Amino acid sequence: MTAALDSVRYATLASYSWEQPRLLLLLPLLPLLFVLRWALARRRRSKLGVAFVAGRVPRDWSTGLRFLPDMVLVLSLCFGVVALARPQRVDERVVQTGEGIDILLVLDVSGSMELQDLRPNRLEAAKRVALEFLHGRRGDRVGLVVFAGDAYSLAPLTTDYELLRENIESLRLGMIPNDGTAIGTALGVATNRLRDSPSHTKVCILLSDGENTAGSLDPLTSAQLAHAYGLKLYTIGLGQDGTVPFFTEASGQTRFVETRLDETTMRQIAQAGEGRFFRATDNAGLRQIFQQINRYEKSEIKQTRYRNTQDYYRLYLFWCLGLWLVWLALKNTFLTNALED
Repeated sequence: MTAALDSVRYATLASYSWEQPRLLLLLPLLPLLFVLRWALARRRRSKLGVAFVAGRVPRDWSTGLRFLPDMVLVLSLCFGVVALARPQRVDERVVQTGEGIDILLVLDVSGSMELQDLRPNRLEAAKRVALEFLHGRRGDRVGLVVFAGDAYSLAPLTTDYELLRENIESLRLGMIPNDGTAIGTALGVATNRLRDSPSHTKVCILLSDGENTAGSLDPLTSAQLAHAYGLKLYTIGLGQDGTVPFFTEASGQTRFVETRLDETTMRQIAQAGEGRFFRATDNAGLRQIFQQINRYEKSEIKQTRYRNTQDYYRLYLFWCLGLWLVWLALKNTFLTNALED
């Protein structure tokens, strides 16, 4: 009984999904059928004025009982429409299978990353596109290595993308006291981080704007060692060669410095790691490079959906049939208006 009463609550009806939801549009039309029947019967019925008593006949609550059979019939039809609309509850489970890839971002945070040929400067531009790249990953482990004159692993390989975002956003110029550009050392740290990875695909993305000026490891030797451990190397050269803006003084005058990227070494590193070299001279170019890498390195994640559908139309069909029987019973009582029928 409790389940039957619970089935007519609004919250219960609203919780269903419907196989034929358009049939529910018939519900507000059902009472109109009886109004139409009453109107047609009123027009065809012959009228005879008969006065039984003088004055006004007192109304009693029992006179409203003559509408009870029609109300029961409307309810029966309403439940019938609800049953035809097929109320259901769907339990859907999504199971992901597949293997992600391991990606290590290796970012240069040396003093030259303050140059402003990329806006607002090279480091901030690199951080922005790294965050966008991270947003597109699903199921991949990503780590972070930063370097200047020394190299450090700032974040281990993880799928905790929120932690990675916080680490990337915290990058700043001067965070490594020993300035310089230790590309070889940075690749060595990346190799050490990825070499024990069980993933079939291990990717290292190196961003730098200069030439190797620090560290004890030769960049090309480090690249060959990385390749021996199965790392695929992408290198991105940041900025323009020549005279570029450094900073703007309080007087409004912009200072310029000479800068040069060792493009040859960066190309050799990518070639040794069976990857690709890219050159980014502006923000739009840097963003396009990361979009390209994102298309190249896609993990294969398969989704399997399991749907368990349970029908509830039987309960409303029982209501419909039960009220129909009640209506038939009422039609054989004093509540029936024989003159109307």
